Amino acid sequence: MKHVGFIGLGRMGQPMASNLIKAGYQLTVFDISRQAVAALEAKGARSAASPAAVASAVDTVLLSLPTPPIVREVSLGANGVASGTKVKTLIDLSTTGATVAREIAAALAKKGITAVDSPVSGGVSGAVKGSLAVMVSCQKSLYTELEPMLKNIGRVFHIGERPGMGQTMKLCNNLLSATAVAATSEAVVFGVKAGLDPKVMIDVINAGSGRNTATEDKFPKSILPRSFDFGFAMGLMYKDVKLCLEEAEAAGVQMAIASAVRELWRQANEEIGGDKDFTAIVQMIERRAGVEVKPGTPRGGHG
Repeated sequence: MKHVGFIGLGRMGQPMASNLIKAGYQLTVFDISRQAVAALEAKGARSAASPAAVASAVDTVLLSLPTPPIVREVSLGANGVASGTKVKTLIDLSTTGATVAREIAAALAKKGITAVDSPVSGGVSGAVKGSLAVMVSCQKSLYTELEPMLKNIGRVFHIGERPGMGQTMKLCNNLLSATAVAATSEAVVFGVKAGLDPKVMIDVINAGSGRNTATEDKFPKSILPRSFDFGFAMGLMYKDVKLCLEEAEAAGVQMAIASAVRELWRQANEEIGGDKDFTAIVQMIERRAGVEVKPGTPRGGHG
């Protein structure tokens, strides 16, 4: 039985780790939440006292963490993965941006540890189903070794061999996702203000050329029912869009639309709250228009 480590058992990490256990992997895990660790122990995982302890028990460690500073600290800080005595490969499933991925890869290389940036997309539902898009950046030979394991969490893509290439792919993906939610929110709020039923609007858009991930998933599942529980935090979406623009600027690429999208997410993060679900961005646009996106009888136009 293959023995691997898993650090970060949050909303994404917990189901990914569970799928590895279901596939027959022995896991040694760590998380600052004792409750999260206990849930994996109940499925057969072993717990460790620190990231360094995980990295002293296995030769391959996977990370699923919320922000670049946390990834850096867990990878390189005191009692971090770099202090482990056995680890040879660190697979980061988080979203950090290419700059941080390259920095961590260079620091780990000095310790004889290979860093693999392998961000994922598909949300909590994709993590549960094992249907995530897994964007792997590493040498092709190592990719061939890791692919059978990573197939248990989703569809695996070899993005390139240089550290950070997987992160660039992920940020491009999340920029488009963030743009779809923001732009669709503006369009639907406008339609509601003009007297249209938002449910009918979404049905029409999904039958037409405006169809996107927001109209297919976010609106039917979380916005129209007013549950705002899609499973991704507002603050994390803002972080990803901001990271994408920073990386693009560093690469000398101007992104005018992305800049406008970043400003909307910045405002929503401030006004709605970074801890709220990212689908709640529509509430900010609703307030400014004086309407609510709620299926029902159209109220007539605004004049």
